[in-house]
Amino acid sequence: MATKPPTGDPVQDAPQVTPPQHAAAGLPAIGHTLRIAQQQMGLARTARTLLKVNQKDGFDCPGCAWPEGDKRHTAEFCENGAKAVAEEATLRRVTPEFFAAHPLADLATRSGYWLGQQGRITQPMYLPEGGDRYEAVSWERAFAIIAEELTALGSPDEALFYTSGRTSNEAAFLFQLFAREFGTNNLPDCSNMCHESSGSALTETIGIGKGSVSLEDLHQADLIIVAGQNPGTNHPRMLSALERAKTAGAKIISVNPLPEAGLERFKNPQTPLGMLKGTALNDLFLQIRIGGDQALFRLLNKLVIETGGATDEAFIREHTHGYEDLAAAAKEADWEETLTATGLTRPEIERALAMILASKRTIVCWAMGLTQHKHAVATIREVVNLLLLRGNIGRPGAGVCPVRGHSNVQGDRTMGIFERPAPAFLDALDREFGITSPRGHGYDVVRSIQAMRDGRAKVLFAMGGNFVGATPDTDVTEAAIRRTSLTVHVSTKLNRSHAVTGRRALILPTLGRTDKDVQATGRQFVTVEDSMGMVHASRGNLAPASPHLLSEPAIVARMARAVLGPASATPWEEFERDYGAVRDRISRVVPGFEDFNARAARPEGFRLPHAPRDERRFPTRTGKANFTAAPVEYPRVPQGRLLLQTLRSHDQYNTTIYGLDDRYRGITGGRRVVMVNPADAAELGLADGSYTDLVSEWKDGVERRAPGFRVVHYPTARGCAAAYYPETNVLVPLDSTADTSNTPASKSVVVRFEPA
Repeated sequence: MATKPPTGDPVQDAPQVTPPQHAAAGLPAIGHTLRIAQQQMGLARTARTLLKVNQKDGFDCPGCAWPEGDKRHTAEFCENGAKAVAEEATLRRVTPEFFAAHPLADLATRSGYWLGQQGRITQPMYLPEGGDRYEAVSWERAFAIIAEELTALGSPDEALFYTSGRTSNEAAFLFQLFAREFGTNNLPDCSNMCHESSGSALTETIGIGKGSVSLEDLHQADLIIVAGQNPGTNHPRMLSALERAKTAGAKIISVNPLPEAGLERFKNPQTPLGMLKGTALNDLFLQIRIGGDQALFRLLNKLVIETGGATDEAFIREHTHGYEDLAAAAKEADWEETLTATGLTRPEIERALAMILASKRTIVCWAMGLTQHKHAVATIREVVNLLLLRGNIGRPGAGVCPVRGHSNVQGDRTMGIFERPAPAFLDALDREFGITSPRGHGYDVVRSIQAMRDGRAKVLFAMGGNFVGATPDTDVTEAAIRRTSLTVHVSTKLNRSHAVTGRRALILPTLGRTDKDVQATGRQFVTVEDSMGMVHASRGNLAPASPHLLSEPAIVARMARAVLGPASATPWEEFERDYGAVRDRISRVVPGFEDFNARAARPEGFRLPHAPRDERRFPTRTGKANFTAAPVEYPRVPQGRLLLQTLRSHDQYNTTIYGLDDRYRGITGGRRVVMVNPADAAELGLADGSYTDLVSEWKDGVERRAPGFRVVHYPTARGCAAAYYPETNVLVPLDSTADTSNTPASKSVVVRFEPA
């Protein structure tokens, strides 16, 4: 039997701490998975649901975007994927009676964990101006309220249309179509806060803002470098791919400020031997200081260039541009400065170089540890430089691998969810629908918050996600949102964003990935794109959590009809009735989706074209892959301060908190902890188990404080600290962003410690 949700918030201010673990998955992962699933779904529903996750006739996991191979395991999911499914397929329900019992002021005091544990929202809810709690509202009235607010704006650019990475291709395409027919490119999305830096760097250097490798490439690589990423928690199924690569002879280098259990040893729960013994993954762990990655890769590039015969001269001559500029800049790389920036030793870097030179096929994987710094784009460009020097793009077993987070975040961007769309995309959209899309750039996430703060944006419509929990500078963001006239959230469950509202607010409950979607023409499916450019169908198998739910495509279509009225020639009603009609239109607008319906019907799906990978053709401004030579940067931290990175716990996916434990790091029963190297703690007088306030320092002089964190002595890199988000988002200044991409610099926060 499933259990009831907690009535009160668990105490989180006294976490227990034991030594960190040195292996991931195994029997503990199986036990934890089954316990969470049973609590949320009960045993029978657990079996019926989990056996459909990531199957060809099932639904795509609502967690991460890691791809599946053609041959699927019966249990094609990881521990955190099972948690995501359990939370969506839960038997717990949030009804109008719940909202009657919990006014907004009460919801605002609750933790994200407590809110998420309450279950699925069953009806549309409305917070009227001056009201103190949400009340049930009809769908017709909800869309009328949205229309009232949007049509009263002085300009379409006073509206913001935010997208979460869970949104399907079909819903995302309709959402951007509506926004542009309404008249704005204000389409911020969760990519702005994570891999925008990757897209910016890759578009400039190789001509496409996506990774160039497939799952098969990982299996064939000689060397895999995993930088700024913790796959054991954030992308656990990646560990199976790394294990297979190791078995085939690959070497693995991990580059990270913290040691992570998943990269030390993986106990594969799919095999008896894997559970008992496991596979050691790391061949070399480079425990780098936060933000030192660009300096490391620049020195490695210098050493590769200086090693006779190490560069792929034919590839460089035929396919690249700018080599001379890089060679001149690399020549200036200095050992002493690099060791200062990275905290590494010369023998460690020399060993990494030897492994790079011994590899004919190298892949570099990365995630937020590279993308969320001021110099993030320059860092990723330097990674690309390393691969270009040895011809490791457009070759089997080699390439760039930015590991995306949410399950369709890459697909949403492909569908046009972007505040700076390409003119060619808008031209195709306009031809297909007979509209005139705006050409001016819209707001990304940071600029959206600034616009709300300054009164330039008055309506926030969020298609999924937890905008408040995901964004930086929490106090500034919440104050900005409260200045709006209307906030609308399309959601399956409660989160912090529902408690921080404009003058009026709506919660529109929607179907999840696990739910059957039946429209007027019959049962529907949606599609998603994984982190490696594979597109495939997703079909839920459970009865919806309530008869009052609408699908995301239906919500967009009905909103469009209410807002745009009969003046719109777009067949919104047809799109709601039949998602195949949406895919037909996508096939004529988005390159690579020709014959979309037929190809989506294939059990294995289809792979999108990728010119650098498929043809060694680079659609950049030069027509070639571009070497770059940005000045080397790394954070300088004043005496008595540390550099803080925000990160996830193991019981967490993005801003969704499944539990209060971080099993691999030895932390249980609480989240307000700060991990500090024991030597740094001794210098700062921070005893293990003591409590401290974290205060960030930024050039604007504003004090940003996160109070009451338990100090945990932990083997972080010297000069560095780590703590969980969203609790520490309050410390990240809104204006502290990456150059070019404008991604919040959540991995480079200078903090001081004050007594709690």
